[in-house]
This record gives sequence, structure tokens and C-alpha cells, in this order.
Amino acid sequence: MKSFFTALFACSSLIAFAQNKSASSKPFKYHEYHVSVNGNDNNDGSVKKPLKTIMAAANKAMPGDVVTVHAGIYRETVAPPRGGESPSKRITYQAAKGEKVIITGSEPVTGWTREQHDTWKTVIPNKFFGGYNPFADSIAGDWFHSLGRPAHTGSVYMDDQWLKEATALNKVLEQSTSDLVFFAEVGLDSTVVHAQFPGKDPNKAQVEVNVRQTVFYPKKNFINYITVRGFILQNAAPNWAPPTIEQKAIIGTNWSKGWIIENNLIRHSACTGLSLGKYGDDWGNNGPGYADWDRTIERALRNGWNKDSIGHHLVRNNEIRECDEVGIVGAFGGAYSIIENNHIHDIGVRGLLGGAELAGIKFHGAIDTYIRDNWIHHCIRGMHLDWMTQGTQITGNLMHNNDGQPSGKVGFYEAGGGQDIFLEVNHGPCLIANNILLSGQSIFNASHGTAFVHNLMRKVDPTLARWLPRKTPYLVPHGTAIAGQYDNRGGDDRFFNNIFVAPAKLTHYDTSSLPIMMEGNVFTKGTLPSAQEKKVLRDSSLEPKPHIEIRNGEAWLSLSSNPAWRMEQERRLVTTELLGRATVPQQAFENSDGSALRIDTDYFDKKRKATNPFPGPFETPVNGEIKVWPK
Repeated sequence: MKSFFTALFACSSLIAFAQNKSASSKPFKYHEYHVSVNGNDNNDGSVKKPLKTIMAAANKAMPGDVVTVHAGIYRETVAPPRGGESPSKRITYQAAKGEKVIITGSEPVTGWTREQHDTWKTVIPNKFFGGYNPFADSIAGDWFHSLGRPAHTGSVYMDDQWLKEATALNKVLEQSTSDLVFFAEVGLDSTVVHAQFPGKDPNKAQVEVNVRQTVFYPKKNFINYITVRGFILQNAAPNWAPPTIEQKAIIGTNWSKGWIIENNLIRHSACTGLSLGKYGDDWGNNGPGYADWDRTIERALRNGWNKDSIGHHLVRNNEIRECDEVGIVGAFGGAYSIIENNHIHDIGVRGLLGGAELAGIKFHGAIDTYIRDNWIHHCIRGMHLDWMTQGTQITGNLMHNNDGQPSGKVGFYEAGGGQDIFLEVNHGPCLIANNILLSGQSIFNASHGTAFVHNLMRKVDPTLARWLPRKTPYLVPHGTAIAGQYDNRGGDDRFFNNIFVAPAKLTHYDTSSLPIMMEGNVFTKGTLPSAQEKKVLRDSSLEPKPHIEIRNGEAWLSLSSNPAWRMEQERRLVTTELLGRATVPQQAFENSDGSALRIDTDYFDKKRKATNPFPGPFETPVNGEIKVWPK
């Protein structure tokens, strides 16, 4: 499947290139601008006369141009004033090959004096922050819960360590705590920051505070076809990013089309790391309500949410870590995108924020979006797909230790976390295939119209209510127009050829409002099948005991399986025809271009047997240890 869509993406780029070439009688020649910390913004941007700031290059760059940034730390927000014209005539921002380039939202602070023990303080004039002081910026918004503690976007960093905001000044003055903490007091003219630096003199270390909301983020919408490649993007102070408002982040597309964000390290955000999300207007943050959310969808449609104008991003090969809300967010703007081969970890785990938007990935309206081959672990929740998850494919991902604790009740569920994948009020069709899902709860399913195929899974839970009277929209096939609204009830799910390990119990599917399809699954020791599956294979003697060990940036899976499973139960190759149609939208499980699905390759893209494929994500049975990331 992955090779098909990669080829499709490349084909569209070649077609666009051919169209662009034929439109002009002269061959196109791009300009490359160079940026160096030793440059000058009055220079021409050549190799010998580089510019000093990335923003100076952005102001010069035209469609087709390349901005190459050389080694160093750049303390600025890059807000591209324009984008490219097509997939082949884009504006590219890249780190010079082999050079370490940091774009940061923080500035150094000095003048620290010791208070007591390992606690120091500094007084920062408020003019230091310009027009935005993050220590005065309280985190707030729709579906946010404060957990009864202060929460601000301001942060302190020491030698790449990210300090945690304390609940009160006395917590910083204590001699020892389990976390390095700080506390800020904002006055009319200055901000006093108290912070712990055990065993270090902060005046002899690199201590910084964040002063900018974003690091790479356009001020205007529809800045299309931009590539951002090879940077370290860090230390920004965006606020809470619900789906009802503009979703700012360290780096974001701000309601645009066709970005490529690749090979970057994105870290240390007060809320969000990377945003493919919504535009901003004067509406939103009026208190969460489902009627308000319906109006948000209507407003998005009026503001250009359609297949021609929004989405189609490629986010690949990034490491996204240490963000307090979400790694990748995208309300509406993530539609028609590919999210692949990213390493996302340590998201929302510091316990500072609560609410319904915390996850490694949080999407609303992920229409025809492919989330594949990512490694997501040690997040409060791995992935949360909310409203209008339609045509979405989640394939070949490794997810484990996403076992965050609940952090505030929102609506009908505990909104804290603790799942690999949370599906909320969707009608499908949605495909979840060839994944390794090993957190305590693999799936929390408050949706229907989902196909679970060839996964290795633990606990699968339904919504806490068997029927939710709240109606949510479903859309026309492969489009954004609303086709209708339907309530949310149990059923209309498909389980084919999965391996279930303890403590999985599917008995809650014994009765359901909508039909269920179950076939070819294997239930190992400590698991219970549903009565809906008529020919059950139970191997009560085998306890697979899957375990992930991380060594030198690689993930290794230990697993026991039984080669006899292939012979003890005959399985069918899963296809569009076998899966049928999602009941509510009456749409087939198919690819974004309308072609038929064939789950004929496994987690490693190895060809499956067409007549009797092996259950779970691996076509070849695994007994022992195997490297599962990078593939």
C-alpha cells in the first residue's frame, strides 16, 4: 500500500512539473539564497555574501527558489510571505547538508542571583519580551482543563533541559524536588523568574526563556507549496490548540496546501509541536459545545475547506518530542495528507495540562489521510481521530507505552489518555491495518465504520455508553461537503485476521446496534472472543508476551507466535469487496483515488499469501526478537 501511494504522490508532482514546463517557453531556473549567522541582511544572499536572517531570505524567495541555511542558532520566527505555485515550483527552506541549524523561539537570560539551596532568580524587564510575554500568557481554550494549577506558555531551558512550571513559589524554594522547576511573577515593568539549577551556576550555563509563539509559521492563510527540511525547531510558546480556533505551533501551515515538512527535530512546545490546522477568526473559545462545533465546520467550509484548496501535506521522517499538548495537530487542514515515518514521543506526559486535545497526533476531519509507518510511544495518548475520520488509513505504525492517566472528564469519557488509538464519533470508512498496538489499551472505540485488519492488539474497548444520541456529520465520498448527520452507536466494525493478546476481551461486541464482521482472528491466552465470530481460533496455551525494548534509537519487539495458526484456521485476503460498505455513509473501504484496497503486504511491506495469509502484522511468524523500527 505504501509504495502505491508514494508512486501516486510522485506521479502528481511529475504531472504538475510537466504542466508548468509546457506553460513557459523558457526553462525555469531557480535562485538559491544562503543564510549564515555571520552574514548581513544587506548582502545579496550568495554563497560568498550570505544573508544573516532566514526571514530576510524569505522576503526575497520566489516560487521555485531555495533558501539554504548554514550552521548556527537563529533566534527568529520565520513567517514566509509567499509560497510556491505547484508541487514542482515550491519554495524550499533547508539546512545546509551536514550542518546543525537551530531555529528557536527562546532568548538567553543572564544576571542570576542565588536565593537559597539550588534556587536562583533573575529579573527580566518586560520590554525584553517585546509585545508578547509568555509568562503572562495563561493557557486556556475550548476543551482545556487546568488541573487546578497555573499553566502558562512561558518556559525556562538550561542546556537543552526543559524546566517544569511549579504550582507556587515555595515549590521552587524547596531544597529538592523530583523535577527541575521554575516559577515566574509578572509585574508591571518586569518579570521575576525563580528556577532550580542543581549543582550549577546558571551564569556559567546556557539558560534561556521562550519569547515567541511560533518558529516557522506564516501570518497569512494559503501560503502553499513550501518545503521545510533538516532543521531543529524548538522552544516556542503557542497556546492551547482546540479545533475551534487557529491552531498555532512551533511549525505550522496556517490553512494552506501542499507543504513538505521532513527530516526535522521539533521539540519543547508549551502546547503543540507541528500544526496542519485551522485558520483563525474572531470565533471560538466560547466554551465547548457540540452546536458550536457544528458551526465551526460550517465556517470552515465557507473559508475554503475543500479538496482543491487545503491539505495535501507530506510530513515525514521527523522526530517530534516533548510537547505538553500534542505532537501533530490538524483540524480540517490535515485532510488529504500523508503522515509517515515520524518518531513521536514524550507528548503530554509532564502532567501540566488536561483536556480533550492531548495526543501524539490529534486530527479532526482527517479525510483520505494516511498515517503510516510512524513510531509513537510514551505519549499521554498515541492518536486521537475525532469527527469525520473518513477514508482515513492507519497502517504499519508501532505504538506502545502510551499510557497517560486521565486528566479531567470531558463529555462522556475520561479525556486524559491511555490508548494507542482513540476513535471518537466517526462514521467511517476507516482502515486500521498492520499495526503493532501494545499500550495498555490498544483501541478506545467511540465510533463505527472501522475495519481492524492484521493488527497485533491488546485491550479493545467500546465507548462507555452503548448509544450516543449526539449526531455528527458524515461527508460525500472523498470530499468535504456534509452528506448528513447520524448518531453514534455500537457496531458496523470489522475485525479480520488480527492477533489478540491479554487482556483483550471482545465480549462487548456480542450485542450491537449495527452489524459486526469478525473472521480469521486469533485469541491467545488471557483473551476472550466475541460471540459474533463463529469460527474462533483460541490458542489458550500460548501467551505471546509482546515486549518492546528501545536500544540506540531502535525498537526491538520480543514476541511468541504459533506457525500452526496458518493451518488451523483458513483466512481470506482482505479487500474492498470483503469489507463491504460502512453502514452510515454507505461508502466502500477504498483508496483515496477510488481504487480498491488489497491488504496484500504486511508491516514490513512483505507480500502476503493470497490464499491463506498469516494473522497479525507479520506474514512470517515471529518467535524471538525482531527490529520493528526503523523498518
